[in-house]
Amino acid sequence: MASSDLESDQFIKQFCVPNYILVSDSEADHLPDLPECPILVFINSRSGGQLGGDLLITYRSLLNKNQVFDLGEEAPDSALRRLYLNLERLKVQGDEFALKLEEKLKIIVAGGDGTAGWLLGVVSDLKLSKPPAVATVPLGTGNNLPFAFGWGKKNPGTDRYSVLSFLDQVRKAKEMKIDSWHILMRMRAPKEGSCDPIAPLELPHSLHKFHRLSSTDAFSVEGYDTFRGGFWNYFSMGMDAQVSYAFHAERKLHPERFKNQLVNQGTYAKIGCTQGWYFASLFHPSSRNMAQLCKVSIMKRHGDWQDLQIPQSIRSIVCLNLPSFCGGFNPWGTPNIRKRRDRDLTPPFVDDGLLEVVGFRNAWHGMILLAPNGHGTRLAQAYRIRFEFNKGAADHTFMRIDGEPWKQPLPVDDDTVVVEISHLSQVKMLATHDCRSKSVYDASSPMSNDADERDSDNEDESISEEFRKFGAADTLKIPDDVDISQLS
Repeated sequence: MASSDLESDQFIKQFCVPNYILVSDSEADHLPDLPECPILVFINSRSGGQLGGDLLITYRSLLNKNQVFDLGEEAPDSALRRLYLNLERLKVQGDEFALKLEEKLKIIVAGGDGTAGWLLGVVSDLKLSKPPAVATVPLGTGNNLPFAFGWGKKNPGTDRYSVLSFLDQVRKAKEMKIDSWHILMRMRAPKEGSCDPIAPLELPHSLHKFHRLSSTDAFSVEGYDTFRGGFWNYFSMGMDAQVSYAFHAERKLHPERFKNQLVNQGTYAKIGCTQGWYFASLFHPSSRNMAQLCKVSIMKRHGDWQDLQIPQSIRSIVCLNLPSFCGGFNPWGTPNIRKRRDRDLTPPFVDDGLLEVVGFRNAWHGMILLAPNGHGTRLAQAYRIRFEFNKGAADHTFMRIDGEPWKQPLPVDDDTVVVEISHLSQVKMLATHDCRSKSVYDASSPMSNDADERDSDNEDESISEEFRKFGAADTLKIPDDVDISQLS
């Protein structure tokens, strides 16, 4: 589209939401034409250095300022709940404009993967009758979510023309569904030491303490703490999470040094060297290899748990939902016909209800992803995965969810730490037509025509309540004392 067309009032009006839809106590003097692509914009103004704040100013100069939200001022659950309550009130009053606008409504979220995951979790938990599809603007360091759906991984321009061009892409984008994943972690509260389950352990913002347990739960005993949350892209543990943890710790100590995406990526690579990731066989004790740390079980069919054999050399495990990891790499690749037949493997679809489980020996092994058709060690595909940690040679390991790392204490007595991941639901994403993410239902995708239908409506009745949602949307609100600039 020509620059003059993008600048026209006619083009901009396609995205504007009338004030009476956004503010409950206002009235519509006259109803405008129904916008073709009404949007709500959520911006982490502290992401991307100064870029988030500049982007906020540009969007507010183009659109109704009430449809552009600063996540530093208001959490998305509060804003969306208020908006949809107003929409429901207007629909009850017979407002056809509100009804049609709700059907067309879309969301743009600008921030890192942590910010995008925060908003997606809220949309999922609000259980909206017509949930809006979400487009993501890359304002973080890795930007795996935006990259997977075609929005790029470089921080965007914040000038007027760049924003208008992005809006035009959103208008033309296609909708795709994406699986969401529930994670449940149970561990006994340490009796001594500095690993309190709330702080200073500093679990990711997407994990929340949960008190209600099933009466049939083997770990529903006094002294065990349970945390639950969700993710969209990946869960990983081992040396890759250790490097990420070191990077986040350094950024927390010296935030002034992390205001440029290229500098951040260079710093990340340097920290990978200092952590011994490139020479893991020399600097990484074998006691921290995945096979020594934990027992891994997978479920490919309802009720059928199977032990997963992990090669002795694997030092990092990634449970991947999207074909984008560590800034855009695809660790699973596309298995050839023989491997699909012999090992029952499929390409990495984002809506097939399966996670791809991949292992890495060290950073050199990871660099195979730079080669055409390169991939990690394919371990399994499953819709439920369980990691069980018992007393061993290591007193801790490192984990991360969608870029948010933490140092996880492991049992020192006859206790057990359990991390269990299960398929939850789906949300709608906006994607460019040439994005790398593929749907199992897309006729152009390999194997789409002979993919197994999933019986998502016939859940295993043994799954207890804590597996059925991320947690109430209120619990997804990032605490007031947390600097959201730390969301990657």
